[in-house]
Amino acid sequence: MEGAVTPLRGLAGLAGLAVLLQVLPHSGLVSADYLPPASEMGRALWQLLAEDAFWTALGDTLTGWGLGLAIAVVTGVVAGIVIGSVPVLRAVTASTVEFLRPIPSVALIPVAVLLYGTDLESKLLLVVYASFWQVLVQVLAGMQDVDPVAEDTARSYRMGGWGRVRYVMWPTALPYVMTGVRLAATVALVLAITAELVIGSPGLGNQIAVAQTSGAVPRVYALVLVTGVLGVAINLVARAVERRALHWHQSIRREG
Repeated sequence: MEGAVTPLRGLAGLAGLAVLLQVLPHSGLVSADYLPPASEMGRALWQLLAEDAFWTALGDTLTGWGLGLAIAVVTGVVAGIVIGSVPVLRAVTASTVEFLRPIPSVALIPVAVLLYGTDLESKLLLVVYASFWQVLVQVLAGMQDVDPVAEDTARSYRMGGWGRVRYVMWPTALPYVMTGVRLAATVALVLAITAELVIGSPGLGNQIAVAQTSGAVPRVYALVLVTGVLGVAINLVARAVERRALHWHQSIRREG
């Protein structure tokens, strides 16, 4: 019963937000020129769904997001396992990781434009850079959490390096890896849309910029709504994948 009530509460919250957006422009508190009623946003959204250009832009955004996330996850997991399994290498790279990780990806926009212009590569540069650190830091934390007794036991049984990674380190690090992937999925979407908005790469962000420039305010809000729904969908899928991959883990069993 509790599980059925939670989605209803969420829908009630969305309905309340829609009513508020419909009432505010008519109340005089906010100008309808800058915040159109929810009904106008809905009509603009309906028109968007009938346009081929919208679906092309959505595909461009998902392409940049998916490719960038895949590259970041693969490189982040491999680098994290290699660095985390070699104490000397981890000590040598610690300062470099802490120096590069806080650099905002948007600061690389001029570099991306100089290197690739408005092509897909510019978007990928920003997406991969931002997402890579989310995965790497989590993998390093997971590798550090490996039970030293279990690792010593594996060595005493003369288990090779690959065997220790597969049977000792990976099961411990996997929950951290999935957390990193979930965080990276959200960050990748943010950076993909940011690149489109600022650089002008094809996608939903570019559509928002064009609508803003042309003064199509309801269309701007409709596109923003689409990006919000896309973010929620990505987060739900990431959590579902995480639950499936970690069905054996005690944290997932407690949720169930």
